Amino acid sequence: MRLADIKEVMEIERVSFPTPWSARAYRHELTENDLSHYFVVRQRRTQESAPGLLSRVRRSLGGGARPPILGYGGFWMMAGEAHISTIAVQPSWRRRGLGELLLVAMLDRAIELGAEIATLEVRVSNIVAQNLYRKYGFEQVGLGRRYYSDRGEDALIMTTERLTSVAFQGRFQRLKQALCEKLRARAAKLAAQTACS
Repeated sequence: MRLADIKEVMEIERVSFPTPWSARAYRHELTENDLSHYFVVRQRRTQESAPGLLSRVRRSLGGGARPPILGYGGFWMMAGEAHISTIAVQPSWRRRGLGELLLVAMLDRAIELGAEIATLEVRVSNIVAQNLYRKYGFEQVGLGRRYYSDRGEDALIMTTERLTSVAFQGRFQRLKQALCEKLRARAAKLAAQTACS
């Protein structure tokens, strides 16, 4: 994530969370918090790979425009722990593997940085997110009573086993490969639909 991304990130933030972070908070995370690591996932430009004069004209006219941000996520790296602070996907793009892709990117980066474990908090009502986190080996280790001030909702505190353990790495690599295959298949299907329309 870059400073220029904050405006788009805030659009997703506002529709994803009852008490969104401010743009100022994201600016702080990106410019002043050395512990933070933030990522965005953007829509792929389908016309870039298309041959022909029309594609070249489209690229030249919109060459500087970046594809829209579809989701973002971030974590703080401290004392051997990657604490996932946020993850959100544009509502119209949910359930397509993008949240999972962001989680994988964050875990990959955390492992590169030497994180021993990953932790996070998640609303007790957010079953979809809990299922994703459990799929990647997060387990509930605590409960934050009335953690979310907007509704007084509890948070599950979840953590992984050691990120470098054989068990975690085996599962993580299998899931990452399956996700890549799923996303490639969806991209190929979308490209075929675009070419045939």
